[in-house]
Amino acid sequence: MAVGKSPRRRRSPRRSRGFSAAGKAWLVALLVAAIAAGYAWYEARSWRPDESAWPDQGALVSAGDGAVDFDTLAGLGARFVYLEASDGAGRGDIAFAQNFARARNAGLAVGAAHRFDPCTVADGQSANFVTMVPRDGDLLPPAILLETTAEDCPARVSDAAVQSELTTLVNQIEAHSGKPAILGPDEEFEQAYAPSRRFDRQLWLTRSWFEPDYAMRPWLMWTANRWYKTEAAQQPLRWVIVRP
Repeated sequence: MAVGKSPRRRRSPRRSRGFSAAGKAWLVALLVAAIAAGYAWYEARSWRPDESAWPDQGALVSAGDGAVDFDTLAGLGARFVYLEASDGAGRGDIAFAQNFARARNAGLAVGAAHRFDPCTVADGQSANFVTMVPRDGDLLPPAILLETTAEDCPARVSDAAVQSELTTLVNQIEAHSGKPAILGPDEEFEQAYAPSRRFDRQLWLTRSWFEPDYAMRPWLMWTANRWYKTEAAQQPLRWVIVRP
């Protein structure tokens, strides 16, 4: 008996493994948007305010920025630098003395900044600042950077205690420097303690690319770009301007 051939099974239509036309269009749009965003970020890093409108420009520098060529910085149009000197009661910037000498040699005006620690009493913080920063009448007014709130402290510190210690610190640093301090609150600190209302001191505010408006009084100094990319340093610098 002859064995017949079994009928062939119909193959189901092969599904396309590629993108549909709509999918390809969506992918292209996504790639274009990503490239545009990357280019915008690259351009934003090199942005700084127009020197014709804002002639007094400079930078805030610390050891975390790595080696900085202050001669190149001056050649780019910087007129001053603020150097982070002390942080809280026990931390000093290891590059302060070296940066101080190099910035002066480059012809830049120099100021010293202290980073306020709300978890620590003022006496230890001012002693730290005095240890790091010499008495020098040619220094710019001292700056106190306010970027940490009591919420970050290991143990609860009252708002009243923070404000009391900051008042003491301001007085002690001013007694050492002989000049009124400049207060640099970020937006979170300003919302928590309103130093722009409680202290009659010049303000240094921070907001990249847009003028800050979170304080209750006009600012004197503005960190206009926290990621300013320049050939003067391997790491981005914080670019600062002074109101004309």
